[in-house]
Amino acid sequence: MHGNLTEQLHRLHDLILQEREHAKALRIEQMLATVQEKEQLLAGIDLQQGSLEDPKVQELAGTVREENRRNAYLFWAALRWVRDLMGFFGQQTSNTLYGAGAAPRKVNHGGTLLSGRI
Repeated sequence: MHGNLTEQLHRLHDLILQEREHAKALRIEQMLATVQEKEQLLAGIDLQQGSLEDPKVQELAGTVREENRRNAYLFWAALRWVRDLMGFFGQQTSNTLYGAGAAPRKVNHGGTLLSGRI
C-alpha cells in the first residue's frame, strides 16, 4: 500500500467506520468487501520507526484502536443477542416428549426453528 503511515491510518479509520455502518444496516456484501479492503490495508501498513514517535500518529492510532474495539463489541453483542434469541425460540417451540412412565420429559434439541421443521 502506498502512502505514509498517517494516510494509511486515516484510511483504516474510514474503513472501520464504513464497516460499522454496513453492519448496522445489514449490508453484508458491502461489509465483507470493506473487511477485505481493511485486511489488505493492514497487511501493507508500513511501520516506519520515525513516524511511530510522532504524537499525532500515536493519537490517530489510538482513535483507530478505539473504533475497532467499538466494532468488536458491536459484533460480540449482536452474536450474543442472536444466541439468546435462538435459545428462547428453541425453548418455546420444543415438543413435549413422554418417557416410559408417561411422565412428560423436556428435551432441548433446538426446537423446530433450529431443526428446519415448522
